[in-house]
Amino acid sequence: MARIWALIQELADYERLTHAVTGNAELLEKHIFDDRHAIVFVFEVEGEVAGYTLSFPIYSTFRTLPGLWLEDLYVTPSARGKGYGKALLTHLIEYCKANKLGRLDWSVLSWNEPSIGFYQSMDAEVMPDWRICRLSF
Repeated sequence: MARIWALIQELADYERLTHAVTGNAELLEKHIFDDRHAIVFVFEVEGEVAGYTLSFPIYSTFRTLPGLWLEDLYVTPSARGKGYGKALLTHLIEYCKANKLGRLDWSVLSWNEPSIGFYQSMDAEVMPDWRICRLSF
């Protein structure tokens, strides 16, 4: 869990959002394993976690099917370009299909051209007319 938390902090730094990180590894562990609020998949390179996905349940009223929101897909810089991100996303897609989920949604920052290109290469539709709205409490 400590390694996943460290990767979350790396992701926040990459996305220029370190100021938004207010959680901790202990709460993350509780929410994943005890409360089951999130699903995490990891992969290891030479025995060390080098990437992860974190997702949580959503629901589509239009499709009347549950789905997943992909909150994070992160691969360490040294492991990028080797197909690990594609393997993680493919695994998550297969998980969704095996569990008869209706869709997988996520967001990408508008300036993050490498990620946008990666998602489009995986046949994802980048939806230009949609904007994320958020209330934080």
